[in-house]
Amino acid sequence: MATITTSAKTEQNTSGAAAALRPLAVDVAVPLGVYYAAHSLFGLGLVASLTVSSAVPVVRTVAGLLRDRSVNSLALVMLVVNVAGIALSAVAGDPRLMVAKDGAISSVIGGSMIVTALLGRPLMTAGLRPFLVKGDAARSAAWDRLMAGSAAFRRDERNFSLAWGAVLVTECAAKVVLAYTVPVETMVWLGTVLLVAAIGLGVLVGNVFAERMAERVTAETV
Repeated sequence: MATITTSAKTEQNTSGAAAALRPLAVDVAVPLGVYYAAHSLFGLGLVASLTVSSAVPVVRTVAGLLRDRSVNSLALVMLVVNVAGIALSAVAGDPRLMVAKDGAISSVIGGSMIVTALLGRPLMTAGLRPFLVKGDAARSAAWDRLMAGSAAFRRDERNFSLAWGAVLVTECAAKVVLAYTVPVETMVWLGTVLLVAAIGLGVLVGNVFAERMAERVTAETV
């Protein structure tokens, strides 16, 4: 009986985690996958690929507004990123400007993280909660209680998104400045280094707040 119960609980947790991660898969992974498939596998141009990959975010954003009277933050951000990419694809001729515009994606995503955090709907929560809750019903209930009754927990939730947003916006600003102060040949590889460094710093700083939240969730679950 214990084996059956444990197995059922494991299956329930796995199902819960999958359900929690579904928004990330649909709103982020699917559009990115469609873009890379259209651009790399089928040879479509940049604008055409971005347009095709915008289909899911458009549908999800409109559906959220019509059905739930709410904005699907992840879908909207991916849509804005695609629109920005289409607009910036018209920039041509100046190699330094072409390098600088690569930072626009980071600025759009980072800015969205900051704005949504300040508005009380942190964008990064969609990815943070599944990893802290782990598909467990008791941990999920603990999260909900903490969100309702703990100002410190909500502050850490907000700061997690603010930290990531600040890092990405800073990475964008650094890339723009360096695009006009170092050789273009250097920026070809330095741009990638900056992005990897920004992601690493985001993980490092964001983990400070995520660990506090994880500790509170665990304490609340016991």
